[in-house]
Amino acid sequence: MLQQELDRLLRDAKADPALKEALLATRGDREPVECFCAFCRSRGYQITAGELFAVGLTENDAKLRSVNGGGVNAIDGWDDAYEQFFTQLIWTK
Repeated sequence: MLQQELDRLLRDAKADPALKEALLATRGDREPVECFCAFCRSRGYQITAGELFAVGLTENDAKLRSVNGGGVNAIDGWDDAYEQFFTQLIWTK
């Protein structure tokens, strides 16, 4: 599952400052998501752009369904697993 791979990557980046810096550097690429995913796959993490975008959408849809029709609008930012990962990575010490 993709979320498990992202969690594993975050744990590994916490323990390895060079990995953390390399991940952060992917954001400067012309195609940052593709660069991030390619870097992750080169290191043995099974992360693809399609899955990265799909996991956020799936989680957001599940949250909307869980309110039994009471919440008709998506909450901004809950559907972006890529940005959430980097927010956690940046604040990781």
